[in-house]
Amino acid sequence: MHLSRRSTLASLSRWAALLAAQRVLSAPNAGLTRLANPRFESDPFALGVASGQPRPRSVVLWTRLMADPGQAGAELPPALIPVTWQVADDDNFARIVRSGTVLADPAQAHSVRVLVEHLQPARRYCYRFLAGGVASPVGRTRTAPAENADVDRLRLALASCQHYEQGWFTAHREIAGQDLDAVVFVGDYIYDSSNRRFLLRAHEAEEPCTLDEFRARHVTYKRDPDLQACHAAHPWILAWDDHEVRNDYAGVFGDEETGSPQEFLRMRTAAYQAYFEHQPLAPDQLPGATGVRMHDRFRWGRLADLWMLDGRQYRSPQACNAPGVAGGHVRWHCHALADNQGTVLGADQERWLQDGLRSATGRWKLIGQSTQMSPWGLPGPDGRKLVYSDGWDGYPAARTRLLEHIATHQLQNVVFLGGDVHRHVAARLRANPDDPRTPVVASEFVTSSITTAGLPESLMSLIRRSNADILHARSDERGYMALDVTDRSLHCVARATGFPVLAHAQLHTQARFRVDSGRAGPQRE
Repeated sequence: MHLSRRSTLASLSRWAALLAAQRVLSAPNAGLTRLANPRFESDPFALGVASGQPRPRSVVLWTRLMADPGQAGAELPPALIPVTWQVADDDNFARIVRSGTVLADPAQAHSVRVLVEHLQPARRYCYRFLAGGVASPVGRTRTAPAENADVDRLRLALASCQHYEQGWFTAHREIAGQDLDAVVFVGDYIYDSSNRRFLLRAHEAEEPCTLDEFRARHVTYKRDPDLQACHAAHPWILAWDDHEVRNDYAGVFGDEETGSPQEFLRMRTAAYQAYFEHQPLAPDQLPGATGVRMHDRFRWGRLADLWMLDGRQYRSPQACNAPGVAGGHVRWHCHALADNQGTVLGADQERWLQDGLRSATGRWKLIGQSTQMSPWGLPGPDGRKLVYSDGWDGYPAARTRLLEHIATHQLQNVVFLGGDVHRHVAARLRANPDDPRTPVVASEFVTSSITTAGLPESLMSLIRRSNADILHARSDERGYMALDVTDRSLHCVARATGFPVLAHAQLHTQARFRVDSGRAGPQRE
């Protein structure tokens, strides 16, 4: 029976909702034993602690109880385990300001998350968890300023793409030691795949497909001491990209190797569940029948608004692929690239972002999303550009809609923050990125990867020469970006080290840029 593309998508969406609903319906803890006095043979907090989603009066705390992750087959009992949480003004917990008890449920891998409310704005806090007489490491977090507060500074670290096998998380070690308000992580927290060419330390197994396998992959990453230190030092604000599930997946479709659409959706549901279990996400973000709400907005007083976008869950399949197949490719003659129906964000999220940008009152409008917005295609033999179809170059109409919205409403101080492409980038963004005659309306900074290999520098040189609005681009070094936002300007420092990143690598400053308030486009410092 022949089905149209629209009816196929509708059918798969209903199937995805059924899968997610079954996941939620399988989660209730009715009938499980509650361990009043749990006992642990090893440190149950070996995966560390984390905080996230800082608001003026609240923050989310996370941990996961686990038997010794170095012991094969080690498991906690299939029971509810009480976990006490404490938030204090001091490292010694002499002045506890909030506390409570939650149950670690085996249906969520004994992970716990607490939305701690009734905190004071713009305050630093310490937190910890206790279970069975064992205390977790102490984490430090902070709340956002009140929404109407005059704020002098916002200091962020921008990070992305941490392939465990390709190096050590030295950048996280440096970030952990910085005086920051938050870490903005824009995707590829784990990697589903391997690349034997760059193997320095191994994943625990082959590509994950099931819930238990995705949980094991997250455990491999969470055990890294530098990553743990960075989570314990700062609140994190997270977006995801593709490698949390499969490379270049789009919405409800994977590539040819992921099997049928139903098999891919089953795997995606497992991946989403494992991601939720291992991140400081709010309790109401449990994967459900309508998917997972990942896009969000954060405010930092009157100084800045930050939107975090989901560029995977609602994405259209990449242009010029076989029907029902996702995956990025270098495209040359692909007329479907101009399809006005193509979307990265989905119609609802796109409207939500546009409405929010138009009504925002903060001086700076920061947009965190997973990849590079500015064009970086190469000229082909006949003058047409060769573009990679998984990036914004593969969705030019969607990109133009967003940037023209910024231009039409004369929005000031819009800065896009991206990752994914494994290079430090500073670029201008025009109302129509393919037309150099249109005005510059926004700025862009893209962080290099924490560890993952980038393009050869010879190719990057050609990309820079072919795209005049790219002011800086280097893919030969790994690292992160430090952002310092004030009322008058936004400063960006690209921190970097060589590839591969070794355990005792040192970072240096690769480049410095600033954006002056009221003037779109980065300027080199």
